[in-house]
Amino acid sequence: MQILFDFFPIVLFFIAFKLYGIYTATVVAIAATVLQVCFTWIKHRKIEKMHIVTLVLITVLGGATLYLQNELFIKWKPTIVNWLFGLVFLGSQVFGDRTILERMMKQNLNLPQTVWRRLNLSWALFFITLGGINLYVLYQFDTETWVNFKLFGMLGLTVTFVVAQGIYLSKHIPETEMED
Repeated sequence: MQILFDFFPIVLFFIAFKLYGIYTATVVAIAATVLQVCFTWIKHRKIEKMHIVTLVLITVLGGATLYLQNELFIKWKPTIVNWLFGLVFLGSQVFGDRTILERMMKQNLNLPQTVWRRLNLSWALFFITLGGINLYVLYQFDTETWVNFKLFGMLGLTVTFVVAQGIYLSKHIPETEMED
C-alpha cells in the first residue's frame, strides 16, 4: 500500500497532463507532494527523508519548469531522485556497520549480513538504473511517451523489482519466521 501512496503525486501528474498539459501537471504534482507530506506529518508526526527530498526537488525543479517555461527541469526530477537514493544506498555499503536497508527493515527481518548487503546493493543499482532509463526516455521520446513511462514504466519496473526481491528474500527467511 505504501508504494501506491508514494505514487499518488505521479498519478495526479499523469491525469493533469492528459487533461491540461505539462505545466498544469507540474503545478498539480507540486501540490500533491505538499499534500502527501502534510498527510504523512498529520498521521505519523514524522516525515520520511524520501518525502522531504522529493518535496524539495519537485518544488525547485517544478518551479524552474514553470518559471522558465521549460519542461526539461521537471523531466529530470525522477533521475535526480533515483540517483540520490542510489548514492545513499551505495554510501551505506561503505559507511557504518549496517546498510540503510538493514536499518529500515531490521525490526521485520532477521537476515545474515551478506544478504542485507546484497539486497542493499541491488536497490542501489536499481535506483541508478531507473534514473538512467528516465534520461533515455526523456531524450529519445516525446513528452507524451515520457509521461506514460513515468507512471506505467517506472511503476511497472518498481513492482517487478519488489517481487524479485521478495522471491530472493524467501530463500533466506527461516521457516519459523515465514510461519509467523
